[in-house]
Amino acid sequence: MMRTRPLKVALLGCGVVGSEVARIMTTHADDLTARIGAPVELAGVAVRRPDRVREGIAPELITTDATALVKRGDIDVVVEVIGGIEPARGLITTAFEHGASVVSANKALLAQDGAALHAAAEEHGRDLYYEAAVAGAIPLIRPLRESLAGDKINRVMGIVNGTTNFILDKMDSSGAGYQEALDEATALGYAEADPTADVEGFDAAAKAAILAGIAFHTRVRLDDVYREGMTEVTAADFASAKEMGCTIKLLAICERAEDGASVTARVHPAMIPLSHPLASVRGAYNAVFVESDAAGQLMFYGPGAGGSPTASAVLGDLVAVCRNRIGGATGPGESAYAALPVSPMGDVVTRYHISLDVADKPGVLAQVATVFAEHGVSIDTVRQSGKDGEASLVVVTHRASDAALTGTVEALRKLDTVRGVASIMRVEGE
Repeated sequence: MMRTRPLKVALLGCGVVGSEVARIMTTHADDLTARIGAPVELAGVAVRRPDRVREGIAPELITTDATALVKRGDIDVVVEVIGGIEPARGLITTAFEHGASVVSANKALLAQDGAALHAAAEEHGRDLYYEAAVAGAIPLIRPLRESLAGDKINRVMGIVNGTTNFILDKMDSSGAGYQEALDEATALGYAEADPTADVEGFDAAAKAAILAGIAFHTRVRLDDVYREGMTEVTAADFASAKEMGCTIKLLAICERAEDGASVTARVHPAMIPLSHPLASVRGAYNAVFVESDAAGQLMFYGPGAGGSPTASAVLGDLVAVCRNRIGGATGPGESAYAALPVSPMGDVVTRYHISLDVADKPGVLAQVATVFAEHGVSIDTVRQSGKDGEASLVVVTHRASDAALTGTVEALRKLDTVRGVASIMRVEGE
């Protein structure tokens, strides 16, 4: 039976994503009503600049007092798309205290204070949904915490930032340098005027923390995620990757240790074989590769940012939360029962590609090989080229720990025959 009293929604933020949420709520109102079992009504929109024209939104709905809006008491769901830590954190907890459930796209806040927000939602018997916080329109959070709830997830590896993927894809396909590719991304609107959050991996690290927490039923905070940006990736690195039949991607990798006793979460550039599904992800698209015991290998792919794609994820959560509201129930909350420790980056085991500038004379390769052996790092392949007394030595290792590789590189730098370490890159996906 259709409920006639509308569910009231407060929208916090009306930028690129918020305006699309409002538009879809209006244009798809009849469909949303049929899917939810009750009408949904936009009851207020909190903004910072009230004088800006917002097409399709009645002026009387606009307010600059977000706190008063979430405190009204008649609000059923608060949609938070303002981002940042404060005032978003305070507004979300206030919403719970005054009886509203929350749909958020705030990856930074969830990565930093997800546990506290989940606790507040549980205390007040309300929902906290955040599909839009990771990978835009791609359904990922709900499959991980619901569809795969009966499975054991061992690894989540993905491209979760469209800006960085666009830049690296351009470098790969055209031979462009980093700055040239970044300039094009900026001109096309893929990169912000200040791209630091993207290119230094902060954005991806927040998403990795969220994914790891859900996948491994363990609280993983942003500070637990190892982060390495991609600004040092060069055209020469791509040339080396192509020689190995690989490309380079900025990856978010969340793994369960082989013994199952700990987990790791990291973000960094890596070479991946062209045969791997993630290697074919082009432009500003996102993709996440999940490996589990029963389901095996799963791939989630699609647009990872933008107003309409992100709003699609927000509206999906809104429908789910509204259905729960009508049924007097709540959806899945935080699952952190496993409480596994998060291991440091030094414990991570993977393959490495190391480029060295060395003297072109007899015995250099033997010296380098000895250093690797002394640190317990096994060499898979070696390639050497050079002339006029200078040479380039490329070493690809078998799997080794990050700590062992770090010690190896420090020792290599002390050799008189090693002029410098041109690049070090992890090799993933094999």
